[in-house]
Amino acid sequence: MEKGKKNWVFCDGYLPPHGDNPDFEGHEALMLTNLNDEKATIELTFIFEDREPETGINVELDGMRTKCIRLDKPMGDKGFKLSESVQYTVWVKSDIPICACFGRLDVRQTNMSYYSVEGYTF
Repeated sequence: MEKGKKNWVFCDGYLPPHGDNPDFEGHEALMLTNLNDEKATIELTFIFEDREPETGINVELDGMRTKCIRLDKPMGDKGFKLSESVQYTVWVKSDIPICACFGRLDVRQTNMSYYSVEGYTF
């Protein structure tokens, strides 16, 4: 049985501002889970409306582990960091099948919202 997919695409990235309440930081995150015994090597590619993609952001995920990658913090071996309020898509490519989910916490209003979504996989 295959335990995940090698490619995940999350199309509605738009990193919200952190907001004014220090108890709740607005952010987006990728949650990655490796259900295999071997380590996964993962490449993140960020695709934008008005500029060339940012490629080659590499992360590793040990077997039978999970990792949350905050998209408002420096990422991967390149330390790439997204700017706030920029539309993007993130393409997650792994050398072995993994599971992925995308989440956003938006605190720009009193009734803050959090949601997570599964991406398109292939």
